[in-house]
Amino acid sequence: MIRRSDRGATLVESALVLPILILLVFGVVEFGRAYNAQVTLTHAAREGVRELAITQNSSSASTKAVDAAVSLDPTDLTVTASSCTAGTDATLSVSYPFTYDIPLLGSQTITLTGTGVMRCGG
Repeated sequence: MIRRSDRGATLVESALVLPILILLVFGVVEFGRAYNAQVTLTHAAREGVRELAITQNSSSASTKAVDAAVSLDPTDLTVTASSCTAGTDATLSVSYPFTYDIPLLGSQTITLTGTGVMRCGG
């Protein structure tokens, strides 16, 4: 049984804990979004560098990388591909500006990058 004088203390404790709980929940959600974007960028870079290693065509590799990043805005993707000569490693990087918004902390933009490296064919 709760005494009448304890009701105010419970309300104060809830008011102190609730912002921290909200901060944690939104932080977990935004971390999940960022992790999903990072995995997508890594996949896109892998697909793009595979195309680059096979065809040795950087424009088709860039197109393949952008097409592989289906959950991200293609206009914000930046693809950088190295040259590909037989026997050397080709590198393709895909960058994306990710904006997160956490209540009480505000929003910021960070740049996520996925990189793929593969040996060029002859």
